[in-house]
Amino acid sequence: MSREIIAIFDIGKTNKKILLFNRRLKLIRQEEQQFEECPDEDGFPCDDITKIEVWIMTVIRQLANSKEYDLRAVNFTTYGASLAYLDSKGMRLAPVYNYLKPMPEDLLDGFYERYGGIEEFSRNTASPALGMLNSGLQILWMKKHRPDLFANVWTILHFPQYLSFLISREIRSEFTSIGCHTAMWNFDKKCYHRWLADEGIVLPIPVPNDETKEISLSDKNIHTGTGIHDSSSSLVPYLKASQEPFILISTGTWCIFMNPFNPEPLTIDQLRQDALCYLSTNQNQVKSSRFFMGHIHDIYVRQITSFFNQEDGSYRQINGDEHLLNKLSGEPVIFPKDKCDGNTGSSVDLSVFASFEEAYHKLIVDLTLLGLQSLQLVIPQNDSTKQVYVTGGFARNALFMRLLATLLPGKTVYSSETDNATALGAAMVIWNKTFPGNEPDVDLGLKKIEPFNLNF
Repeated sequence: MSREIIAIFDIGKTNKKILLFNRRLKLIRQEEQQFEECPDEDGFPCDDITKIEVWIMTVIRQLANSKEYDLRAVNFTTYGASLAYLDSKGMRLAPVYNYLKPMPEDLLDGFYERYGGIEEFSRNTASPALGMLNSGLQILWMKKHRPDLFANVWTILHFPQYLSFLISREIRSEFTSIGCHTAMWNFDKKCYHRWLADEGIVLPIPVPNDETKEISLSDKNIHTGTGIHDSSSSLVPYLKASQEPFILISTGTWCIFMNPFNPEPLTIDQLRQDALCYLSTNQNQVKSSRFFMGHIHDIYVRQITSFFNQEDGSYRQINGDEHLLNKLSGEPVIFPKDKCDGNTGSSVDLSVFASFEEAYHKLIVDLTLLGLQSLQLVIPQNDSTKQVYVTGGFARNALFMRLLATLLPGKTVYSSETDNATALGAAMVIWNKTFPGNEPDVDLGLKKIEPFNLNF
């Protein structure tokens, strides 16, 4: 007997995944693909969207015809800041441009001034001025620098909705993709920003993330989800499972601090410190900040490892020495982020440390303290948050986790061993349309972290 499944395409910048969940939302299969980038018409590298399209359609047909699986639904979660431009026949007109592509310096001449200046516009749209990372401004770039092509644009879709369109042929938008530093959404008025209408740009009306379109494929009725932005998708399992307000810390190269329970408007000061807002699936703002912690950690670890002649990965054996931590408490930061120079390390004098262990302890102390500065940006004045969930690579770093728990008195810190929270969230938002009834309980692999007994 074939197994009923929800198929989720999780499209990252590097890895593209297909994950299959059963009706109990248990992951039963996962496969990963990588595609070499290709040049756009300017020679700048971008995702090879043609190959991705072929791969997605091939996998969906295989699953629809499978005797092992009974494909009941498909959804998509992708990185943000990427758009697809379609003509009146639904054909894609251009590459899915890379959000790292440089934006011409003259493109925005006078633009911000028309809407209150760059800081006010950025605050109002919860979008730091980041060039092509503000995907709405990619449309402005297309209009001004590809006018012949733009004249044939019938509609514009965010990346998740475009991938959904490939099989549903449904023109849709949704809030999580609009609300991720796109410069499209007026967070004060909770609607598209008026600059889009001023430029004659009409975008689809957003629909809820649980909306599906039923299609027929290989004599099967299959629900196709609207698609969802990956950061907002990763929040979904915790929003559904937690009975209390929480903060989610997603760790990796970037550490992203997300608070879906902070209703305070974004301030210009927070914006200047690399904070912004997303939109959740329930259309509420998610106050967020970030810190380049994983990148900085890796650079300094290489320097420390080399200086003390240790084997690569030796730091993973360090679980935390309370005597060392008490010794280091109160000392000024030695490993600041502003001294971390590219990939080469910094001018930190490691001879002040007696051992590799002491140097690594100090590195984690400094990174944790710096991370807490970013965390404070998402905590409101009247904070009711009692729980902090940590996912990703640093959730497995015992020294970091226990130190974080120590430095957050009044809050309970949990590590979460759910490695596929983003894909799981994309499955959860369409579960009730696919399998009407009570949603199954999901094990997030939460482990309560015990703090150190320190003098901090």
